[in-house]
Amino acid sequence: MVTRFPNRAIAGQQLAQQLLSQTAALLPPTSLVLALPRGGVPVAHAIATTLDLPLELWLVRKLGVPGQPELAMGALALPRSRLLNTAILAQCDVSPRQVELVTDQEYQELHRRNQLYRQGRPAPSVTGRTVILVDDGIATGATMQVAVSTLSAQHPAAIVIAVPVASPMALRILQPQVAQILCPLVPEFLRSISLWYDNFDQTSDDEVQTLLQSHSNPN
Repeated sequence: MVTRFPNRAIAGQQLAQQLLSQTAALLPPTSLVLALPRGGVPVAHAIATTLDLPLELWLVRKLGVPGQPELAMGALALPRSRLLNTAILAQCDVSPRQVELVTDQEYQELHRRNQLYRQGRPAPSVTGRTVILVDDGIATGATMQVAVSTLSAQHPAAIVIAVPVASPMALRILQPQVAQILCPLVPEFLRSISLWYDNFDQTSDDEVQTLLQSHSNPN
């Protein structure tokens, strides 16, 4: 039974084996691994390498509560999609002006990452393809929800979420929205994703670019 992961790459290798044993029927050769940057990229790289599938990015961004940036009050995706958690907004007394300020800041960061990571390449086509959507963990689920929503609008054949660790609440919310979720570690009290890794150093822009460049997309 998994209790912790040494690092993101090893977590990705373990997820890849679980995908092979439990989800093989859902993974035709045209399947695509989509990473949520930045922390999801090392996990997704290990999965894509093991399964010999293409690796791409799906650019989303958490909206952190002012003064509590790790607590998500919502999430964004390009070109301009936003999901807000009204319960968190009320609980933390976040004003509409604060929401808009954080939204503008995070859209700027999304556009920066889009230019840096893709360097002019278009977003990947997902229509009719099975997508394995990967992050290094799910806490509130806001970021993953906006990723699923924007992906679904492009009519993939199926969406499979693969994450090393997640909260039970987030999985309950996401389960009806996708074909399958693979998550080997579901602690009753998640608290912070970092607690479930021995090494949870921040993934840098350079690491994201290196992993993308090192992966030879087979399709």
